[in-house]
Amino acid sequence: MMPRDNMTCLVKKIARQALVTFRNPFAVGEANKAFLENQTKLKTLMTEVRAEDLKLVARKVDSSLISPPHSPPVTYMHICETDTFSMGVFLLKSGASIPLHDHPGMHGMLKVMYGKVRITCFDRVDKPPTATSSSDTPFSPPFQKGALRLSVLRSTGEYTEESEPCMLSPDRDNLHQIDAVDGPTAFLDILAPPYDPDDERDCHYYKVLDPVVDTEAKKTESQNQKEVWLMEISQPADFWCGGEPYPGPEVSI
Repeated sequence: MMPRDNMTCLVKKIARQALVTFRNPFAVGEANKAFLENQTKLKTLMTEVRAEDLKLVARKVDSSLISPPHSPPVTYMHICETDTFSMGVFLLKSGASIPLHDHPGMHGMLKVMYGKVRITCFDRVDKPPTATSSSDTPFSPPFQKGALRLSVLRSTGEYTEESEPCMLSPDRDNLHQIDAVDGPTAFLDILAPPYDPDDERDCHYYKVLDPVVDTEAKKTESQNQKEVWLMEISQPADFWCGGEPYPGPEVSI
């Protein structure tokens, strides 16, 4: 690893590599060798980056002690955005969460800058709820089947600045919840392409309901994957995201 004082342009290298990796949407996917090679290069750069490269100062004190009582639990530092990708930093207060949400048709990488996060990841199951009989779900009105998503609890893990990036794809770990653990935390986030409601890439929020109880679920659980029903909900009232200035090197694409 090169000395940190020689890495002032690392965030620019990450942005350029993200552009190369995701600029051709028709070539993005695990079946494309060139994409996988570029994705690996991007992951390597993301693994190297640290808080000081973005001029971030770790907030060791619970932010609730120094912030107004009604300040947002999560804030975002915008670094750059193109039609290809967006990049920025999320900062979570101690005990704050980014609720369970999805990234329709998007790839992403998340690298912790300081603190610790717990990330709980789900994948959708292809079998649609509307194709099941009423006995397949343990729910009755007011739950509407159209609002339910059969999903698999894929993984739960904790990440620190020493961890490799957490990665998601349109089909893998696409739904996840992010919780701050043991204090404030911050992470660098890349999404490709960015959210765009006009292009059917809007953010949806979900609530975990009871696990599925049937033969297929038992088979899945035996493979260390638990099937659950997710219900789409409105953005939780206790979650909102504010903005903060980004203090690091300017990035222009």
